[in-house]
Amino acid sequence: MSGPSTYVPKSAFGRWFEQRLPIMGLMHSSFIVFPNPRNLNYFWTFGGILSFMLVAQILTGVTLAMHYVPDARLAFNSVEHIMRDVNYGWLLRYMHANGATMFFLAVYIHMLRGLYYGSYKAPREVLWLLGVIIFLLMMATAFMGYVLPWGQMSFWGATVITNLFSAIPVFGNYVTAWLWGGFSVGDPTLNRFFSLHYLLPFMIAGVVILHIWALHVPGSNNPAGVEPKSSKDTLPFHPYFTIKDGFAVVVFMIFFAWFVFFVPNFFGHADNYNPANPLVTPQEIVPEWYFLPYYAILRSIPYKLPGVLTMFASIAVFAFLPWLDTSRVRSGTYRPVFKVFFWVFVLCGIGLGYIGSQRVSDATILAGRLLLTYYFVFFLVILPLLGLLETPRQVPASISAAVLGAKGAAAAMPRGVGAEPSVKG
Repeated sequence: MSGPSTYVPKSAFGRWFEQRLPIMGLMHSSFIVFPNPRNLNYFWTFGGILSFMLVAQILTGVTLAMHYVPDARLAFNSVEHIMRDVNYGWLLRYMHANGATMFFLAVYIHMLRGLYYGSYKAPREVLWLLGVIIFLLMMATAFMGYVLPWGQMSFWGATVITNLFSAIPVFGNYVTAWLWGGFSVGDPTLNRFFSLHYLLPFMIAGVVILHIWALHVPGSNNPAGVEPKSSKDTLPFHPYFTIKDGFAVVVFMIFFAWFVFFVPNFFGHADNYNPANPLVTPQEIVPEWYFLPYYAILRSIPYKLPGVLTMFASIAVFAFLPWLDTSRVRSGTYRPVFKVFFWVFVLCGIGLGYIGSQRVSDATILAGRLLLTYYFVFFLVILPLLGLLETPRQVPASISAAVLGAKGAAAAMPRGVGAEPSVKG
């Protein structure tokens, strides 16, 4: 959609370099003149926020790795050394720990936006699949990072989660033994998790590049769910969306900074400030908040293997969304019945998260099973049937018509793209 680059360097050296390695032309066509739908709202800025958070996590993580010691006898004390003795080590650690929370908060909003506006529909199926892969890599990275402080919750969380792989028939015990590096969670486990936690963010960055590449082929989806039909439906990425995304990133940074400086341990667990002790089990083993819905799903199934399979299926089902949703209308804005089921689904996810944070009881297990049932019914039953039974509202003929109305779009036709203001949505 961006087309060939029209970038021409002004200096002789720039022209010489561009002929041999056209990096600036690629940047110019992808992030300067790249046409975006003019009606993008602030939910689309979370892609830029996620890119910012990924860079922040890699930079703080690499710096922390210079001082961390992946040894079961020294890991806990090395974290305390970072907090107390390394210059601004407390800031780096709190940024990294709370950055994981901000990362998942942004990615959940990003995914729900894609679900509501149908961003997984053709021709963006590969874009959506790459996003699911990024989400899986994020979950693996976050889990392994949570183990590294080697506190009580880290140790026992690693014990519980790695034990899940033993439920896999035939080779499950071999996978568990490989992750442990022995017969229980210990020093080899910590070394493996540190290595993978350091490596996976760079893999995420690679898939993000593919994700952006796949985005630039068909272009961004938009709240109206209709493809741009003329240059009047789009605006260049710079300055319109660079300013808009930059403003959103600054607001998000303020929100992020509030947690880092005022309540840095808000999302942490007190037991993780005690060194790991294999002989003392915490009263409650609770994962980080972004894992709680899946933890609730796991606890709602009474048997180990079905529980593990159901938990993984609850993530994998996102990959099949482009084919499960049979509606010809892309955006939920024009699907009144879908809106109701969508918001019930959002409440279902929040409910599962709450249940995952509570102690196991008959009431929480029953509620978890009810919410779990709706979770899968939404994907496997409601979405396929809605496409056949729902009567959507009239979809606008173009993005300009969605923004200005049919009369406004017609009246604005002679003025050209540059004369029209950007719409905030």
